[in-house]
Amino acid sequence: MFEQGQHIFTILFEAISEGIIVVDKKQVIVATNTSVKKMFGYKKGELTNQPLTILIPSKYHANHKNHVVTFLKNRNERKMGQEIDIYGIKKNGKEFPLEISLNPFTISGKTYVMAILIDITIRKKNEQEIEVLNSQLEKRIKERTAELNYTIEQLKDLNLNFQGEIKKRVQAENKITVALQKEKELNELKTKFLSMVAHEFKTPLSGILTSTILLEKYNLSEQQDKREKHLKTITSKVHYLNNILNDFLSIERLESNKVNYKLTTFNLSKVINEVVYNANMLLKSGQQINIPQNIDEFTLYQDEKILELMLSNLIHNAIKYSPENTTIELKVVENDNQIVFKFIDQGIGIPKKDQKHIFNRYFRAENVLNNQGTGIGLNIVKSHLENLGGSISFTSKENVGSTFTINLPIMKKI
Repeated sequence: MFEQGQHIFTILFEAISEGIIVVDKKQVIVATNTSVKKMFGYKKGELTNQPLTILIPSKYHANHKNHVVTFLKNRNERKMGQEIDIYGIKKNGKEFPLEISLNPFTISGKTYVMAILIDITIRKKNEQEIEVLNSQLEKRIKERTAELNYTIEQLKDLNLNFQGEIKKRVQAENKITVALQKEKELNELKTKFLSMVAHEFKTPLSGILTSTILLEKYNLSEQQDKREKHLKTITSKVHYLNNILNDFLSIERLESNKVNYKLTTFNLSKVINEVVYNANMLLKSGQQINIPQNIDEFTLYQDEKILELMLSNLIHNAIKYSPENTTIELKVVENDNQIVFKFIDQGIGIPKKDQKHIFNRYFRAENVLNNQGTGIGLNIVKSHLENLGGSISFTSKENVGSTFTINLPIMKKI
């Protein structure tokens, strides 16, 4: 008898989220789980010993009976009942679509059928919406196809040389492909740029805020050293942010060809001393900068501010990517009407596979991704040098150091 195994079915039924109904050979309901009661709106015990047709709209009763008879007759030929979509009816009379899987089994010599039910109302709704969308899409495709065919016919009529027209169309498609690729790359660049800006500004601003808050706590004269420490932090962070903003402004001017180089005559020692003075605030413990002693003899006719920007960028990189207790050396020599600057560090170097990309805008080598940086400084330096008739090159070995070389023409005032 089915009742003898009731406790087994109770455990299984209530552990499954789908609705489960067990009927005997006469299609009388002998067991249901909670999901079925909720699905059809019945209370506990209301469905037991009721005919299965109570859950099926009357218009489907005849077909349903035939389906069950056929299924029971052929049950030995298939282990699972064939999944079919039918409609159920709730206690309140509302019909809804169901997906049913039938499974026959025998207990104590009696045959039963277990039906697993899934409410597919949402699925049916989605399918209908998809059908509508597909229909609309097909209509639009036909319309667009007709418009395209009409355009093609017009083009054929306007061009006596059909092969020439094909060539023009191919060229147009290639241009569109290139334009789309450039737009895609631009969007990716904008996304990367915004992410980089948010990260690079957030870190120093947090440092400034923290130091400002701590400064308020050091009111006593004997705490002057602590105040100076935080003031130095604020100065360093502001200097860093100012450099980033200057880099962004430089990019904008370079891209829009708005860079107006102001050529003046100046002594090279003035620029180098200013660059080194500002760089000293960024030095790590034990780091030092060696500069040449013969720079007083060099007088240039160049853009002083641009030269300072380029030299600052390279010396700041050397500081940033070199460990404590190392020396950064700046060499300056004159060679065939050119002034040559060499920045030599003992830093982490550039991985060989990244070296070919090092002057690309926003590119950063894989071994510096955890360091602050925008990846635009070297690109700006290279662009300015090319505009001024100069060049930049480098040699580098990972975990040994790098040497960056700038060649700049010694221009003569006309």
